[in-house]
Amino acid sequence: MNAVILAVLVMVGLSLARVSVVFALVAGALVGGLFSGLSLTDTLGAFNDGVGGGAKVALAYATLGAFAVALSRSGLPDLLAARLIGLLNGESTPRRQTAIKYGLLGSVTLVAISSQNLIPVHIAFIPILIPPLLVAMNRLRLDRRAVACALTFGLTAPYMLLPVGFGSIFLNDILLANINEAGQSLGLDVTRGMVPMAMAIPVGGMFLGLLTALFVSYRKPRDYATREIKSSNVPHHTPMHSPSKSGLIMAGIAIIAALGIQLYSGSMILGGLVGFAILSLGGLFKWNEADDLFTSGMRMMALIGFIMISAAGFASVMKATGDIQTLVDASFHIIGDNKPLAALVMLMVGLFITLGIGSSFSTIPIIAAIYVPLALQFGFSPLATVALIGTAAALGDAGSPASDSTLGPTAGLNVDQQHDHIWDSVVPTFIHYNIPLIVFGWVAAMTL
Repeated sequence: MNAVILAVLVMVGLSLARVSVVFALVAGALVGGLFSGLSLTDTLGAFNDGVGGGAKVALAYATLGAFAVALSRSGLPDLLAARLIGLLNGESTPRRQTAIKYGLLGSVTLVAISSQNLIPVHIAFIPILIPPLLVAMNRLRLDRRAVACALTFGLTAPYMLLPVGFGSIFLNDILLANINEAGQSLGLDVTRGMVPMAMAIPVGGMFLGLLTALFVSYRKPRDYATREIKSSNVPHHTPMHSPSKSGLIMAGIAIIAALGIQLYSGSMILGGLVGFAILSLGGLFKWNEADDLFTSGMRMMALIGFIMISAAGFASVMKATGDIQTLVDASFHIIGDNKPLAALVMLMVGLFITLGIGSSFSTIPIIAAIYVPLALQFGFSPLATVALIGTAAALGDAGSPASDSTLGPTAGLNVDQQHDHIWDSVVPTFIHYNIPLIVFGWVAAMTL
């Protein structure tokens, strides 16, 4: 068996058995490394080398967490929750409850989309916005798996289609750059305008999966116990803050500044720090509270940070085994010259790689250099090549236990310990997004 496949199976199997994702990643990396022939010392060395890259991402999330906590001082999350609960306390009919339910799901989806392209806080908004809404969700008997699917769609689909914010990084700085680099000697030249066009069909598949999750799979009511939210899990144990006009203005300035700095410098860390500083100078919180707020934001994102660090170590071990190239070569040795089967195998290999790494952003540099020559060899057009590589990288991001796209929703929905990360976030998003991505990514490859 290929070491990469074995490592991913071990990691996913342990996660499904409700073992800690961090432990599952470390165990999977050790099994894969040792199975490939690496010594224990070399396996641990490769894991430790990868941890450094994950630390940068973890620090970025911690900084964005602090920025999100500071933004919560505007009182908007609490105000939204209070308004929703007020609506539910009034005269309520089944039709009205249904309208509120889908209005809530639509609003959550739009906020998640904005977090990728408009307000660059990524998943850091979830532990701020979602916990105060849980009471309203319980009153509506809303299945939290539907909320997880809505959040994950908003966290993944926008960067695959819209070249703004994180989408600019994914589509232009990573996908476009790596494809053109790999195809330069082969005469392949992809322009910026071609990339969103190529990804439109796969994202359409994800949208169909979202509609299926909201209106079919998780439409029925689901009951949850009303429990007190632990203050150690989320910085929402402070009294409700009434939004003021000046506070809202400063929040708007901070958001614009954070987005501008991030786009200019390419650094989420610097953008989050600038936004946090502006909110402090604007008087949303006292200067002597800054340290507590920053620490609260970092604590909120700590588990996600540790998982991302472990995932980076896992990815480093997978690269060190050399079995990623072996996996691709073996797959295409079996295919022969069957173009439709080649497209399907490329997508499935991308799924396995991304499931283990947990990041579509990190998968593209691994597969682009291999996939571009293969795609041209099988006669795929430039648009089809972009669709294949982009979809192959995105596959698994919405269904990996180590992905921030599943960790983020769990961080907000599980503050009262009633939302399991694997069975309520990972499995539902895997079913509703990865399967449509495979189907629609294959269609895009064959038709573009």
